[in-house]
Amino acid sequence: MADKDELGARGERIAERHLLSRGLTLLDRNWRCAQGEIDLVLRDGDETVFVEVKTRSSFAFGHPLEAITAAKLARLRRLAGAWCEAHPGAGRIRIDAVAVIAPHDLPAIVEHLEGVF
Repeated sequence: MADKDELGARGERIAERHLLSRGLTLLDRNWRCAQGEIDLVLRDGDETVFVEVKTRSSFAFGHPLEAITAAKLARLRRLAGAWCEAHPGAGRIRIDAVAVIAPHDLPAIVEHLEGVF
């Protein structure tokens, strides 16, 4: 399990760097409440962006975005609402997904999908 956790943390760092390089501003990382956790919360212009990051070391078990189900998206919407309650003035919101393929011996591949719900 530790290897999986390390891969997930690495993927979140890669996704964060990717999004920051695109001009987004980090607001929160691994924000938790009783309902769960949001990987990244960023600002993109006038939008607050809630990001789910899925990381794999290869495509052997499918594309990382295949792990984002309708139930997971519904949970992310609830979590976004909880974050907004805790941080008034969030403005418009968007939920994005970032897939990271991070082989140990090659550069990572990052795929960013905006507005996934």
